[in-house]
Amino acid sequence: MPAPQTPDEIREVNARYHDGASVHYDAKWGIDWGAVGRDQVLGKLEKALGGDVPPFARSLEIGAGTGYFSLHMKMAGLVADATCTDISAGMVEVLESNAKMLKLDIATEVCDAERLPFADGSFELVLGHAVLHHIPDLDRAFNEIHRVLVPGGTILFAGEPSRNGDRLAQLPKRVATLAAPAWRAAIGADAAAEGHADGGENNHQLEQHVDVHAFLPAELERIVEAAGFDDVKVTGEELLANWFGWTNRALESTAVSEQVPNLWRQYAFRGYIALQKVDRTLLEGRLPATIFYNLLLSARRPG
Repeated sequence: MPAPQTPDEIREVNARYHDGASVHYDAKWGIDWGAVGRDQVLGKLEKALGGDVPPFARSLEIGAGTGYFSLHMKMAGLVADATCTDISAGMVEVLESNAKMLKLDIATEVCDAERLPFADGSFELVLGHAVLHHIPDLDRAFNEIHRVLVPGGTILFAGEPSRNGDRLAQLPKRVATLAAPAWRAAIGADAAAEGHADGGENNHQLEQHVDVHAFLPAELERIVEAAGFDDVKVTGEELLANWFGWTNRALESTAVSEQVPNLWRQYAFRGYIALQKVDRTLLEGRLPATIFYNLLLSARRPG
């Protein structure tokens, strides 16, 4: 299909792709609803805020997907009343199923970030994970986020691709694509159907059109400041872990999931966690944010 040109086309493609990908989304990204997932979420929140995460009375998650961040925050007692939104009705349906499985009470809404159906000053925290790069009109979105926050409220976004980090990540993906046939032969796995983890081949073709931004930290800071936020901070995370993770994820995406040995999955998981620790201890905070794949953003509404 031709690339979407208008904001409405971008929103429509994002809704369609994520509807199709929603059923297998948690499996594709290795979403964990136990202690491992909790530690991953809380670690990112602490990095973004520069310390311990305080409890919030009311939170709003933009582009919540299947609920990874908000549900873990709810289980950790960091949010009393959580509201989750997504442009994809399919994602919201899976989120509601996950919340039911975890016995959590969550409010949900299908909407886009540029038109939030909430009253002014409704939330103490607005957050998101891997969502800003999908939004066509970021200025409008941050104006809306500013509006629904209480004075003194906090915003927190994680998992946003840096422009340079996104380019660096292409190398392990290309290497994995070339190595995939030999890797599948070594582990005894068959090739998976095209787009099996994205809702089928046709839906998979939409994936190349859903990402509309990769950020330079200074550009992201300017957008947020222009919307009226103070204390804007953009930091980077994951370099070695990102290369390792993207290589393994690209390999795994080519194989029938049920045929990937558990021993491989343990290696991939433990290696990723180990390299996260190396990144956090030796690289994050010492290298420029723009080098890392993921950007973390925090800021406050004045007052």
